[in-house]
Amino acid sequence: MRPARAALAAQVALLALLSAATGVGVVAWLVALGLQAIVVALLARGLAAAGTTALGAANLVTLVRSVLTCAVAGLVVASLAEPGPSAAIVALAAPALVLDAVDGRVARRTRTATPLGALFDMETDALLILALSVDAATRVGWWVLLIGLARYLLLLAQRVVAPLRGEIAPRRWRKAVAALQGVALLAVCSGLLPGAAATGLLAVALGALLLSFGTEVVERCGGRGAVRALVTVLAGVLVWAALAAPDGDRNLTPWLVLRVPLEGMVLVVVAALLPARWAVRLGAAVGVLLAVVVPLKAVNVGFTLVLDRRFDVIGDWFYLGAALGVLADSTGRAVAVLLVAVVVALVLALLVLLPIATVRVARAAGRHRTRVVAVAAALTVGAAALSAAGVGPAPYHRSLTAASAGVVVDQAVGVRADLRDHGVFAAEISEDPMARVPPERLLSRLRGVDVLLVFVESYGRSALEDPELAPAVTAAVEAGDRRLRRAGYRARSGFLTSPTFGAASWLAHATLQSGLWVDGQRRYSQLLGSDRLTLTGAFGRAGWRTVFAVPSVTRGWTEGERFYGFDRLYGAGDVGYRGPAFGYATMPDQYTLARFGATELAPTDRPSVMAEIDLVSSHHPWAPLPRLVPWEEVGDGSVFDPMPAEGESAEEVLADPDRVRDAYARSVAYSVEAVTSFLAGRPADDLVVVMLGDHQPHHYVSGEDPGYDVPVSVIARDPRLLSAVAGWRWSAGLRPATDAPVWRMDAFRDRFLRAFGTGPVHRRER
Repeated sequence: MRPARAALAAQVALLALLSAATGVGVVAWLVALGLQAIVVALLARGLAAAGTTALGAANLVTLVRSVLTCAVAGLVVASLAEPGPSAAIVALAAPALVLDAVDGRVARRTRTATPLGALFDMETDALLILALSVDAATRVGWWVLLIGLARYLLLLAQRVVAPLRGEIAPRRWRKAVAALQGVALLAVCSGLLPGAAATGLLAVALGALLLSFGTEVVERCGGRGAVRALVTVLAGVLVWAALAAPDGDRNLTPWLVLRVPLEGMVLVVVAALLPARWAVRLGAAVGVLLAVVVPLKAVNVGFTLVLDRRFDVIGDWFYLGAALGVLADSTGRAVAVLLVAVVVALVLALLVLLPIATVRVARAAGRHRTRVVAVAAALTVGAAALSAAGVGPAPYHRSLTAASAGVVVDQAVGVRADLRDHGVFAAEISEDPMARVPPERLLSRLRGVDVLLVFVESYGRSALEDPELAPAVTAAVEAGDRRLRRAGYRARSGFLTSPTFGAASWLAHATLQSGLWVDGQRRYSQLLGSDRLTLTGAFGRAGWRTVFAVPSVTRGWTEGERFYGFDRLYGAGDVGYRGPAFGYATMPDQYTLARFGATELAPTDRPSVMAEIDLVSSHHPWAPLPRLVPWEEVGDGSVFDPMPAEGESAEEVLADPDRVRDAYARSVAYSVEAVTSFLAGRPADDLVVVMLGDHQPHHYVSGEDPGYDVPVSVIARDPRLLSAVAGWRWSAGLRPATDAPVWRMDAFRDRFLRAFGTGPVHRRER
């Protein structure tokens, strides 16, 4: 059979290509070729039993899928002994899943559908799902193997239980469930989903699979009546889980869905008391509402984990696009689009399944009024008593919940507060005494001085005080302090309370620059539409050349240019960088500083410069990480070319919580070292640097309740410049003392302008 021999040859060629690209070992070769030989042998046997030697177009497509699937299985088995590149597994499994939608269509269009072709297709699917479930199990837990073993467990049961061998009519929803398994497993095997998201996605997929196989078993053994009863029970489980699912909880545990949802008890009691047609309408309305609430719960959980607050339905839609941008920058556009497609598919499934499930529950409640009311009352009273006694899933210790109603109430309250805050914030923007200060009095102590406002991404207080993070960071800070002292610099340091947590750096930048508390995207957008005086604007009004160096800007930033009013923006494409990206960072911090120094500080016949420099090497995912090179070797950045391959990848780091924390600490240490090394190399009396963090890192790095504080330092050589901030009582050196003063970040602008707004002029000779 020529196609069979061609399949074996294709398998050898594919493995040879993988060996050259990723170093696939002997184990992968043996497993893949062994499985392919078994596939070929079983296929030949099936063709002989069918009395034919022709495969047909559809089976040829399936044979191609089997080549990809066997290679995936080989890679997965090999990775059990020695972890290998998951990118190769995803790259082979993705087209195998896509082709699953092709072979059936080809068979139908060519009218060549056969029982052998259907069996070949099914077993190829089953092998691919098993291989992917093994890989996913190493990331999430071995319970995931139930997804891959489900098909084989059913086959085993059919050998033992005779009624299970009968034929049943195919159902499209079961095919959709089978497709969901592959998509969910592929998303998890990519290694890009956070642990909680991967677990939740596979739990949903496994639940749908159990429903599919459960109804199949009941249909084979007990008939349609038993299937209807099982579907009703499962519909109740789905509604219960959706209602009890956590809302903005940081301590996630599967046991939270065991809480008794008060809304569910009310639903079944009301449905039991209403006429049947009204009960159905009630169920449909609740189902549609729940289909909206469940994604909101998931987004709330994500916002709580990343930003330490819940989703704002008016102002926070921007973050969804921003998150996709960060994901695409960190992982590649194709993977980001795949993950978005998975999320959209899940949301659409909820929009269909939840109304169907709630209607079914409402109808069942109407048929069993007395028992439903009694059970609902007993569950509610019992759960309330347990909650009062502090019994329930840890760490919340509550057995009764109204999480879904809480989402609706919180969002309604939030919308009302947002609408009211718009007017409040408009008044705060317009009330600005600093805007009335004459230009000649603005920043008079700094005449002739260059001023750099340097933000170090994710540099939070925990970096200096967390026992696991502090050793690496404090060593870099103290070494940098010594380096600066040798160059004649001195520093004063304290803490600022950031308006944001874990992400959304631009809120911190706007807060510090404007002197207003910008703690959400709605306030940020409102601020950018105003003419509020910023630090950059004040320096520009007083005669400085104003510059923004923001390597994360990859396109135009017209709204920022209009609001801040800077003279020049250096984005990712404006600095001649020819080196590699480092995860999210388009370039290393060292290159950003080197290029800025060469273009703005090196010329002698120039006005004084005020610049905001946003460093991003310490941005999530904190890998791969560059290392410092001699400043004279920075050049166009090509010196950094080999570095991404020398360190850990983002995929490897994010898979291990300990590695994440270590990578974060090393990235902040690198950024601090880059800044202090840059300054030490250009000792200048006419220079003031404000170096600070923008926000704390995510909770999985900074811990449970780290607060919102970030370190801030003022650095200068001229003692007269530092004397201007003596009244702030900040600690000496780059490392603020534990009891150093803590200000809200919005207080900095006015205190800075007052400190440097009067007194003798500090001039330099050009």
